[in-house]
Amino acid sequence: MSVNIAPVENHREREKGVIVYPVYSRRSGGLSIGINLFPDRKSCQFDCPYCEVFPFSANAEFSPRLMESDLRGAIADAKSKNVKINDICFSGNGEPTLSPAFPDALERAEKIREETALCAKLVIITNGAGLISPEIFALLKKAACNPALDIWLKLDAGDPLWYKKINRCSLPYETLAEKIKEFIISAPVTIQTMLCAVNGEPPPDEEARTWENFLLKAADAAATGAAAERAANGGAIRKVQIYGKARPAPEDPLASALPAEILERRAASLRRAFADNSLTIPVEIYL
Repeated sequence: MSVNIAPVENHREREKGVIVYPVYSRRSGGLSIGINLFPDRKSCQFDCPYCEVFPFSANAEFSPRLMESDLRGAIADAKSKNVKINDICFSGNGEPTLSPAFPDALERAEKIREETALCAKLVIITNGAGLISPEIFALLKKAACNPALDIWLKLDAGDPLWYKKINRCSLPYETLAEKIKEFIISAPVTIQTMLCAVNGEPPPDEEARTWENFLLKAADAAATGAAAERAANGGAIRKVQIYGKARPAPEDPLASALPAEILERRAASLRRAFADNSLTIPVEIYL
């Protein structure tokens, strides 16, 4: 089967009820086949001013069987054109772990990757809010045991004040941060941090320091934690992705891109902090 979905640069294509959507991704470094669990609406605990998902309503319904057939078709399309598939990624119009279909969809995607796209990674992009649920925490921890799977865990803020501006979430920052740290200790993750201005103001210098300190402590705890806590797969920060605003958002110009120098300065400081503590963790920048 071939679904003939051309890769898109503008993610607004997701707002047409599409469940599977090949897209060229800067952080994936090439073709990423996205899985959208919310083809009918946006669904997320966060309300980030930089979010590229425009408000919409579609006469669509997520179907695991349709996801499976479309995913197989998208993979076949890429192979027929000799295009390398870098990853199969759960993202779409919201937070994947909010969908009741997520566990089944993840299991199906893992099976399809093993059968048809062994060279591709399987990626889950999550804001981390689901970790407050013991069931989601356990599900993601188990999923992370798969060496072909990478969890991209959001950490946009190092303190409650910037968290309120950049994520605008009702969940207490301290509760979420504690769960994120607990998860880092128990499972390998990639940390993703959006750096942009809000109302023309960049993140404060103090926030940058607390963000760096949080990552340093979490990475050190993961590296030195008790074996029983770290589990068989081992907790770790695989890498840190710092990325800037590059796509239009419905609330523009509330959020705006920052000069590259600010992202580079933040990355350089974190690299030094890791090195000073004998931690070998890549820090990448995506403008």
